[in-house]
Amino acid sequence: MPNELKFARNGGRRLRYQDIREQIRRDIEERRFAPGERLPSDGELAVRFSVSRLTVIRALRELEAQDLVKRKAGSGTYVRVVAETPAVSTHVFGLLMPDLGDGEIFEPVARGIVRAGESLHHRLLWGNVPATSQDKEQQAEELCRYLIARKVSGVFFAPVEHTVHQEAVNQRIASELSAAGIPIVLVDRCICRYPDRSRYDLIGIDNRRAGHRMTQYLVAAGCRRIVFASRPGAAPTVDARHAGYREAMHDAGLELQPDLSLELDKDQSGELQEFVAKVGPDGLVCANDFTAAKLMHALLRLGIRIPEDMKMVGINDVKYASFLPVPLTTLRQPCQELGAAAMSMMLDRLERPDTPARDLLLDCDLIVRQSCGAE
Repeated sequence: MPNELKFARNGGRRLRYQDIREQIRRDIEERRFAPGERLPSDGELAVRFSVSRLTVIRALRELEAQDLVKRKAGSGTYVRVVAETPAVSTHVFGLLMPDLGDGEIFEPVARGIVRAGESLHHRLLWGNVPATSQDKEQQAEELCRYLIARKVSGVFFAPVEHTVHQEAVNQRIASELSAAGIPIVLVDRCICRYPDRSRYDLIGIDNRRAGHRMTQYLVAAGCRRIVFASRPGAAPTVDARHAGYREAMHDAGLELQPDLSLELDKDQSGELQEFVAKVGPDGLVCANDFTAAKLMHALLRLGIRIPEDMKMVGINDVKYASFLPVPLTTLRQPCQELGAAAMSMMLDRLERPDTPARDLLLDCDLIVRQSCGAE
């Protein structure tokens, strides 16, 4: 093992714990740390990287969430034995998930992929892009080329979102992988805008049905002026959820007007207050729990009571959904099951490369909480 661990290139584009995480990941992949080997202590790593122990711990916790290391209380941090490529391994797959480590959906999905691969003696190469990076698009393309250079057997790709050129970048990544003869399984979302479809397999939930189901729930709760809320630059999944919302409104005989769609980015309390005063909504279908959380805090600051004045629902059931000021009613994505199904779909694609592209859509559980008035 080298005397000194070097930072990955930074240039101000990544947080320090992310550089530490990626350096240790590379050391594990390149066998500078052997499977089962104890890593230097948190304090030793803090000295080597000239950072606080808390920064080191954050990096190690992310590596543990990705099943690359195991932290043992009172003993230290160890490289997981499963990180070693088994002699009977038949495939090495790549994970290209730009929002890994930022959102709370992709890490459990990735763990599901990893565990399914381990059970079949396959190996996974992790590649993620810091969501705070100003060059998220560029780094996603660089990771694509890295996986091509490693000649992986296939790539699980969660397309880039919330960037300026996301559609062109996603298309380029898919084209480069295809040109290299590497199969793709899209995770969560397509690279095309809804309702268009790419020529690649996709694993996710039925987003149109999700939007319909949550809107229908608000209708049953007595709401009549129901708004669909999202953020700019969202993925095609949001377009599909919006389509389900419109369909549910039509099915309920409710008038669907352009002003019943809300698209806000960051903290725009003034615009939100004006929107509420003008539209007078009594129900809010949020494209995801992140959007719901942002809007809930903003609405409460404006003195709007939830659920008395306005009922709210989200989609995903992220960890903090039940800890919001008003616990959120939402749909729970089956993340681990999505990961396992993605691995099965990839192996089937390798075995039968001429099979038409498929969507495999898993069902979600409705989680009812107080944001809709439930006790």
